[in-house]
Amino acid sequence: MDFSKISLFSGISDDSCCAMYDCFGVTTQLFHPGQTVYEYGVDQNLVGIVLSGEAVLLRLDRDGEETVLENLDENSVFGQMLAFSGSMTDRVWVRCEKAAEVAFIPYDQITKRCEKACAHHSHLVENMFSLMQQKAVRLSERIEVLSRRTIREKIWSYLQIQKTLNGKDDFALPFSYSALADYICTDRSAMMREKAKMEKEGLFSADGRNIHLKDEG
Repeated sequence: MDFSKISLFSGISDDSCCAMYDCFGVTTQLFHPGQTVYEYGVDQNLVGIVLSGEAVLLRLDRDGEETVLENLDENSVFGQMLAFSGSMTDRVWVRCEKAAEVAFIPYDQITKRCEKACAHHSHLVENMFSLMQQKAVRLSERIEVLSRRTIREKIWSYLQIQKTLNGKDDFALPFSYSALADYICTDRSAMMREKAKMEKEGLFSADGRNIHLKDEG
């Protein structure tokens, strides 16, 4: 395994990673599209790392409404301590979107006090806190989008965030338009109609998931 690509192990030597990999009892599993990768409230003692493929973090409320909370691509980390489930009646889970390989680490193995006071173990805990901070930033971005009143404002807010993250006007959406509609809590048909209007007005152009933003004016 190439540990250098996994943010949780950033700054830790391959030898130390291999030692922790065995010591922590890390397991890997392959998933096919549509399969449940992780169930919040059930697999609460595990930290998951997407080694390859794609998955999404979903919430299903009591009314049967499904919402995409986060897109999980390669190197994404998820787990009970990295997200909240909201109402106890809501189902929150990770579903595989593209064939994925996922590594699972028992959470208590990460947080327990190391008897040898290993520097790499302390570094791992620091990395975990950094990941939680990144999750908080993404949650803030989501709130920024959902706070907009109209579908147009939500679309534009989301595209502006993607522009900032990519550092340029040309970028690819990280997930499908159906998933985007779920992400901004909007009906897909209504969103696509508004998208078409915005393109016609020259705000941006789209070629599939590839977006080119133009001047708002």
